[in-house]
Formats: sequence, structure tokens, C-alpha cells
Amino acid sequence: MASRVLSLSSACCLLLYFAAAVLAGRDFYKILGVSRSASIKDIKKAYRKLALQLHPDRNPDDPQAQDKFQDLGAAYEVLSDEEKRKQYDAYGEEGLKEGHHSSHGDIFSSFFGDFGFMFGGNPRQQDRNIPRGNDIVLDLDVTLEEVYSGNFVEVIRNKPVAKEAPGKRKCNCRQEMRTTQLGPGRFQMTQEVVCDECPNVKLVNEERTLEVEIEQGVRDDMEYPFIGEGEPHIDGEPGDLRFRIKVMKHPVFERRGDDLYTNVTISLVEALVGFEMDITHLDGHKVHIVRDKITKPGAKLWKKGEGLPNFDNNNIRGSLIVTFDVEFPREQLTEQQREGETPETHAWRLGLPLGLKQFMAEVRSVHWAAG
Repeated sequence: MASRVLSLSSACCLLLYFAAAVLAGRDFYKILGVSRSASIKDIKKAYRKLALQLHPDRNPDDPQAQDKFQDLGAAYEVLSDEEKRKQYDAYGEEGLKEGHHSSHGDIFSSFFGDFGFMFGGNPRQQDRNIPRGNDIVLDLDVTLEEVYSGNFVEVIRNKPVAKEAPGKRKCNCRQEMRTTQLGPGRFQMTQEVVCDECPNVKLVNEERTLEVEIEQGVRDDMEYPFIGEGEPHIDGEPGDLRFRIKVMKHPVFERRGDDLYTNVTISLVEALVGFEMDITHLDGHKVHIVRDKITKPGAKLWKKGEGLPNFDNNNIRGSLIVTFDVEFPREQLTEQQREGETPETHAWRLGLPLGLKQFMAEVRSVHWAAG
């Protein structure tokens, strides 16, 4: 009897577990492969990577490819929206309010364009007989901070889209040769314009949000294509939209390849006795610098691994090269100071410790009257 009660209790617990699992719905964080504390940038980056991997056109032999791709789109739609994400975190998928759900095609095209990428790795193949709209190339200004850490930039585009309109129009017009018999053994060949009749269309501007990923280490003049987002052609395919990267100048750091260069000004005292300082890097972390010897004007210090991430391999980073500028006193010494001041009194005037034998030895080698 006790075993039957235990068995019934176990069955009830199992049913409750499955019921809770069903009510909880899909684990959107697991689908995207991110933690529950993931930032919006992490979520966008994960979606962009998985969307290319899981697209049904890239997995024709996987019968579950379409379902996986739809799950990915649903996960991104919820977790990329602050309000939906809060609702999901509190109550799961079933707790989401009923409302408009975006088409996964719309989400995918916001990252890649209307037609996505050709998954074979080749550019879009174009039938020469199909007319095509013009390509658009836009310069996209990015900061050095974005090159260092990566980012997603939302671009709002008003795209002309062809919509059906009342009436008919001539379309697919082409030149054809027509032969006319003028008499026995006599023919005339003429070239004529022949057109088909198509439904009329009009161009209507539609607002589109495009997500441009600024990848770590991206280089100047690199281009990010959005297929089919260029100028439309009412009788054919639209052209492409390409964003050309333009890295803006930075007030502190200069980029040279994957290396970063910066100048730091130190006082004459620091140049003589050494110093410690922190340089604030592009992402806010501190780079600690220690110098315990004389620093000449123009001296350079290399900090390996503190440069920009390499575009092809983000695990490889360049160096940070620091050039030191020494600020000398602006006022020249008076005659009295030149005649009566010793290294010891000069050190005392500067507020330096007199007990440093090494410092005093170095100070005596300096021409104190130099201006």
C-alpha cells in the first residue's frame, strides 16, 4: 500500500514537472546561447552569428532547420525588447502579452538585407537579362572606442518600395527584329521596340531599421553589404546598400594598424626621478605605467597586448606605444639662482626627497642652468 502511495506521488510530481515545463515555454537564452545577464550587444551578436548558421537555405538536409530558425527569431524578438524581456524573465514565454509579432524575415533582413547572403560564400548571382537598380554606398562614421570593443549601430532608412497601383503599364521593353516581305524574293528587316503589359506600380517610402555590426578591429574603408537595400527597379531587382567604414580621429589615441599610439606629458621632476600613472583606455580600463629611471623627451614605452584587436583574430591584439613629452620650466633662472643654487637646494625647492643617493647622482649630471 505504501509503495502504491509513493508511486502515485511520484507520478503527480512528474506531471507537475512537465506541466511547469510546458507553461514555461522555450528557453530563449539557451536558444541564443547567452547568459541571463547578457547585454543587448551580446544578444545582437549571438543572433547575427546563429542566423547565418541556422538559416534553412544553409541546412537543406535538416528537417528541423525551419523550426530552429523560427525559434531563433522568436528569442531575438523578445530578448532585444526591454519590456518583453522583463515580462519573459518574470513569467516565461506564456507570460508574454498578446500583441504584434514581427516576421522573422523582417528581423533577418534588418541584419543582412532583403535576400540575405548567398550561403555559398559568393556574391549574389545576377541574371544579366534582369534589370537592376543602382547600388548605394554610404560612409558610416565609427569611433575608435567602437573599433576596440565592437558595437551595433541602428540605421533608419527610408527605402522606396514598389507597390501595386491601378492601371497597366508597359514593361520588359526590348529591341526585336521584324522581317517584312516586300515582294517575290524581296524582304525588309526592321528593328522595333516590343513591350509587355504589366500591372502598374508606384514607389512608396517605407521606414526600415538596419542593424550594422561594427566588428572589433574593423579597418577603414571596409564595406558591410545589405543585399537588396539599394535603389529599386520597377522591372527588376533592387540594388545593394553598402556601408563603408570611416574611423574618426580620436583626441587621445592614434591608430596605426593594430597598434595604438598616445602622447603623455610629464614634469621635469617626474622625468628625473620616475613616476607612476594610469592611462584610461578606450573601454575605460586603466593601463598602469611605472618608470623608476630618467625619462628623456621622446622616450617610448611599449605595452604589449594593449592595442586594438586584430580583425581576423580577436584573440590577437596590437601594442600601446606611449611617447613621453617632458614639460620644462617656462621661466629662466635668475643670476642669483645660477650662482648660488646647488643641486641639493634645487631639489629642496622642487620638494624632492634629499635622501635619494641615486637621484642626487643623476641630478649632478644635469646642467641646471639649461633653459
